[in-house]
Amino acid sequence: MDRWERKLATRDTNRMVRPFEWGAEWLRAIGFPPYPDECNDDAAGGVSRFVAHALAHSDRFYAYDTPPDFDFRGNLLTFTSPARSGCPENDRAHALWFPAPRSNGRALVILPQWNSGADGHVGLAKLLNRFGISALRLSMAYHAERMPPELQRADYHVSSNVGRTIHASRQSVIDARACLDWLERQGYRRLGILGTSLGSCIAFIAAAHDARVRLGIFNHVSMFFSDVVWTGLSTQNVRHGFDGRVSQDELREYWSIISPASFIKQFQKRDVRSLLIWARHDSTFLPVYSKQVLDAFRELGLPHEVFTLPCGHYTTGQFPFNWMDGLAMCRFAARHL
Repeated sequence: MDRWERKLATRDTNRMVRPFEWGAEWLRAIGFPPYPDECNDDAAGGVSRFVAHALAHSDRFYAYDTPPDFDFRGNLLTFTSPARSGCPENDRAHALWFPAPRSNGRALVILPQWNSGADGHVGLAKLLNRFGISALRLSMAYHAERMPPELQRADYHVSSNVGRTIHASRQSVIDARACLDWLERQGYRRLGILGTSLGSCIAFIAAAHDARVRLGIFNHVSMFFSDVVWTGLSTQNVRHGFDGRVSQDELREYWSIISPASFIKQFQKRDVRSLLIWARHDSTFLPVYSKQVLDAFRELGLPHEVFTLPCGHYTTGQFPFNWMDGLAMCRFAARHL
């Protein structure tokens, strides 16, 4: 299994090690909380203070205005992202719509994995339709149609630029919530969210901040965004960009605002049914970090189910594991949404 996993993980030859950057300009662009100007000569301190304030007021940090320009043609929904990056391609969100006959108001927003193409999770959306659930599949920031021309991979979403990674993750969370706005306008009231890998992290934060979400399916889980980047097989090019600049513990602090660990207790205030999926041989979301999520859900008494895959991260997309994974998600959604 490990050999198979590594073979799949090393197929891509266009991974780059990008230079380390604090990315304070990306935090300033968010506007809330205001980046502390007195920290211009202390970037580490500035990021720490920004993140501490954002965590204390995360509802405002992830707040947004509903897009005024939803445009639906054929099966494609587009809209201007409420959390703009300044990149025209990226700031036009794209989502594919797969309505199910007789869905009884049930719909899921789907967020595929990091570096997913435009066709990622389309098969899953169609499978959900067979279970009577409509699906709106969103391309996250800098992915697929939203990728700027200078990129071959979605490097701007996860990179050794601390501030831009925060900005991109916030943008994806807000765009997912905007998709919930559109679904509500179409008359859907039984709403959930499903995310895989990076999409799982984004889906978790969106669910924690949006009371309309009554079901969350988190396909590959980890408590901290940074732990996956630091230790994962598929993110070692990103990890090398931090060499000698920050430690794993420091990065865990800086990226706590985009980590499920920071928001898991918010589920205590809500009746959200969660499916937590992890893989025993995962080389990207290491099992030790996935088990931290399972332990936290148990300790907090949160309603959830666990599905364990007998494979790794990349092998999840291979037969028969992709069918095992897809059917587990669809059955859970059909039962609880």
